[in-house]
Amino acid sequence: MSVKPILIDCDPGADDAIALFLALASPELHILAVTTVAGNVPLALTQRNARYLCQLAGRSDIPVYAGCPRPLIYPLFTAEEVHGKTGLDGITISEPTLPLHPQHAVSFLIETLTHTQTPIALAALGPLTNLATALIQAPEISRGISEIVVMGGAITQGNVTPSAEFNFYVDPHAAQIVFSAGIPITMISLDVTHQAIATPDRLNAIRQLHSPISDAVLELLSHYAIHDMTRYGFAGPPLHDPCVIAYLLQPELFSGRSLPVEIELHSSLTRGRSVVDCWQITGQPANAMVIESIDADGFYQRLTAALATY
Repeated sequence: MSVKPILIDCDPGADDAIALFLALASPELHILAVTTVAGNVPLALTQRNARYLCQLAGRSDIPVYAGCPRPLIYPLFTAEEVHGKTGLDGITISEPTLPLHPQHAVSFLIETLTHTQTPIALAALGPLTNLATALIQAPEISRGISEIVVMGGAITQGNVTPSAEFNFYVDPHAAQIVFSAGIPITMISLDVTHQAIATPDRLNAIRQLHSPISDAVLELLSHYAIHDMTRYGFAGPPLHDPCVIAYLLQPELFSGRSLPVEIELHSSLTRGRSVVDCWQITGQPANAMVIESIDADGFYQRLTAALATY
């Protein structure tokens, strides 16, 4: 079995938590570190939550680094109405004993990606501030990146505004820097993650596992589900961030096309919009693999099997 080295940049967040559980249970992935950024909740909570989740999963060997506390230009915009004040509402969180690594996440990314002998895949689950800052400071790190798989953007409709998905809305300048860096990028947008619904039958399969991790997943989703089920009328919550990990593990579950993508930076109406040129009207070269569909049953089978290993 080949093992893929990855770095996970995240802002936990309920769906980030499930993404981490999936990644940490998958021996096909060599997780070098978890870096955190301000996004769903402020940085003090995202780094605490990442440490707690790694410890809960029995992976205190994974170093956790805190990164940027705010976007490059705009003030921080958070999503407590979805994830709760702690970011992980639904479960009881204690202060983790897993320490926070003292090095800044951006410095760690630059050091690691500059010196690696094997290119590393990046799983980007939150605003892209850490990665963009690293690319600004040291553009040569692109040579150390095999691919970036991003949960972000919307081909059609956003979730924080009619135009924009949350991660790109929070830091559109960071997203544009990353998408114009010439690195292989896969974009998994809301159009895809809204196909990955945790229906009652899929949740019941997880419920049958009867482990502390499966219980934590269900407790997180019991709170997290309320927002999207109320807004969209879904039969359950969509699992956004775990789709990134599933793509790194099993890309055949997904299909998409190489297309040009740009991020709107300035408009008050469309800030953070991922402008996907689906019909290549602009004549611009493709800069991203834009995922359009997911085998949702296969995705949940993979997730449930991973959770069963705890």
